Amino acid sequence: MPDLLLELFSEEIPARMQRKAAEDLKKLVTDALVERGLTYEGAKAFATPRRLALTIAGLPVRGRDVREERKGPRVGAPEAAVQGFLKAAGLTSLDQATIVSDPKKGDSYVAVIEKPGQETVAAIAEIVPAVIRTFPWPKSMRWGKASAQSGSLRWVRPLHSILCTFGAETEDPEVVPFEVDGIKSGNITYGHRFHAPGPITVKRFDDYVPSLERARVVLDADRRKEIILADAKNLAFAAGLELVEDEGLLEEVAGLVEWPVVLMGDFEERFLEIPGEAIRATIRANQKCFVLRDPATGELANRFIPVSNLMASDGGQAITAGNGRVVRARLSDAAYFWQTDRGPLPDLDTLKESADKLGLDLSKPLDQRMAKLDKLGVVFHAKLGTQGERVQRIAALAKELAPIIGADPALAERAARLAKADLPTEMIGEFPELQGLMGRKYAELQGENASVAAAIEEHYKPLGPSDRVPTDPVSVAVALADKLDTLVGFWAIDEKPTGSKDPYALRRAALGVIRLVVENQVRLNLVPVTKSAGALVQAFQAWRQRDAESELVSRIVGSGMLPGELHYQVIKGANERSDDLWISRFGMLQAVAADLLSFFHDRLKVMLRDQGARHDLVDAVLGEGASANDDLLLITRRVAALGRFLETEDGKSLLAGYKRAANILKAEEKKDGEGAFAAKADLQLIADAGLIEEKALAVALAQATPKAEAAIAAEDYEGAMAALAELRPAVDAFFDKVTVNDPDPALRANRLKLLNQLREATRAVADFSRIAG
Repeated sequence: MPDLLLELFSEEIPARMQRKAAEDLKKLVTDALVERGLTYEGAKAFATPRRLALTIAGLPVRGRDVREERKGPRVGAPEAAVQGFLKAAGLTSLDQATIVSDPKKGDSYVAVIEKPGQETVAAIAEIVPAVIRTFPWPKSMRWGKASAQSGSLRWVRPLHSILCTFGAETEDPEVVPFEVDGIKSGNITYGHRFHAPGPITVKRFDDYVPSLERARVVLDADRRKEIILADAKNLAFAAGLELVEDEGLLEEVAGLVEWPVVLMGDFEERFLEIPGEAIRATIRANQKCFVLRDPATGELANRFIPVSNLMASDGGQAITAGNGRVVRARLSDAAYFWQTDRGPLPDLDTLKESADKLGLDLSKPLDQRMAKLDKLGVVFHAKLGTQGERVQRIAALAKELAPIIGADPALAERAARLAKADLPTEMIGEFPELQGLMGRKYAELQGENASVAAAIEEHYKPLGPSDRVPTDPVSVAVALADKLDTLVGFWAIDEKPTGSKDPYALRRAALGVIRLVVENQVRLNLVPVTKSAGALVQAFQAWRQRDAESELVSRIVGSGMLPGELHYQVIKGANERSDDLWISRFGMLQAVAADLLSFFHDRLKVMLRDQGARHDLVDAVLGEGASANDDLLLITRRVAALGRFLETEDGKSLLAGYKRAANILKAEEKKDGEGAFAAKADLQLIADAGLIEEKALAVALAQATPKAEAAIAAEDYEGAMAALAELRPAVDAFFDKVTVNDPDPALRANRLKLLNQLREATRAVADFSRIAG
């Protein structure tokens, strides 16, 4: 069957756009073909810095004929309905329709629409220009004389040529004829900009790829990546070094070259005094080069790997020399930043107030930077105050969380006070991606406790679902405090995520809290903690406003306490005060905490689902009392235990029995009223009925229910499931032998009460009504 080859040749396409653009081209073209009834066997898209290419195999020469029956109004329907039907069906009169009889609905009109299949070449000639004109580039431009016209073509960079051929392997393919803004389709492409810039005539994909290879163009980005990685490793090995692999940089560099040539440069050893992360950051960001390390020590070497787009006549010496000059200049800047950040600030005398407020030691460089950050009043958010105020909140919350997590409260508070101290440093001003890490380096240099230094770096983590979760208790306390302050703060000002919009990365922050708690096996009740965080947020808002809360202001001034700490002490007892202002503030904290807990539950479902768990089991464990389920670790344990139980025969059978009991109760409660069977079943009435199976279920419930409840209270979820499993034989036998809706009203009501006891027994473990199946 015939194949399609399409290439859009232009000026340089930004590397970050290439992958998506290739996939967009494939999807847009193939979707349009399928809509026209033109199915295919396979499609693959490619991108280089100067071209997007698409090959589609196994297309038919023409589409299938389509026969469609469109039902119309009944015979004798109003004229308006008839005319609407004729217009929609493309008919000129009812003579072109047929009449179909239906015994129930009577006679009605039916239009039979037959559409001949479209020639594939004609379809492609319509599809490709439309795709080009509406292509979803993140950024695009007009060019040339046509750019003055509003409807002229927009492309990411000036589009130069379009190659589009269609045909079978055994025939010479034909050029699909069309034109887009004066650019006519053809069978011509172009090779490497410098090595082979002339035109190349191609027929189909099988000769397109080798033709480009001969013209120094590697079409497949993945192959370019393989070449770069293999050659870089070989060069490093030859020099007795090891490549520091970087998948993101490798992807970017592969999008910058069509013919990758890997080289090696060097810089002075004196620059190795700079932290390796800073060296790597500057070489990566400014020169798109890889760095090397000594395999014996793991320390960076004074070598780097640039990737060129051409084979230079001098073997690349001029290219590496040029890169080296820029690398040295950038490393000189980094060395200056590194030296400056370790020295004293020139305006220490202006920082005493901030230092006293934050409990900082101005003899230490990092403490000076934190005092400077507070003194500058750098705003975190207009409604949530400055970074300095935020650090005070985080420190207070970290100190409160520390005993729960098993961390030293003093160390957690100290780490929190220094967590943002590297933000005003010269190094972070140049390399913001090193925030936290440079803070750790500076903390180590001034002799901070190892856990404090680690927490300064790790409190940002985890940054995503695959990022490492810190394990040091001090790091965990500060990381939780940082994320909870962010979440509660934005909830308090009603800046919650909506739909796909999450400008403050609050979903990521919530997932971070969940992973910190679950993966470190931390028992943490989120509701009181979020109320504490909310109280601190409220405190600083009130302190900045200096509103009518004169009592609060006077207490702060008179006590010397931080506003957040004092406010929290006051608001903790707000429910015992008669002051309406404090009571309303306390009520708002409860509302925020409840809403935020629901958000945590949603994020937990997403995480567990991604890990292979069933989201309905989370719903079942949370049940109707979701507001009380604020211990995320326990929720995950219960979900895991419930999942294992439902995979057993006992679990499957009990679930089926529960569903049957619940359905019966639902139907009968509609007749007798909700709660009609809430009382316990009459054991004497059961004994008088004389049915062994009914008595066995009553006995099993009397034995299993307290066992399950006790196991849940002891957090023995496996034991609770085992207790429920004991019900299975009795439940099966009951439904096999006992008639629930007995003609005797007393027996019927008693048996329904017994089924209600079964329903309530399972609720001790989970809400089985929320379980699918």
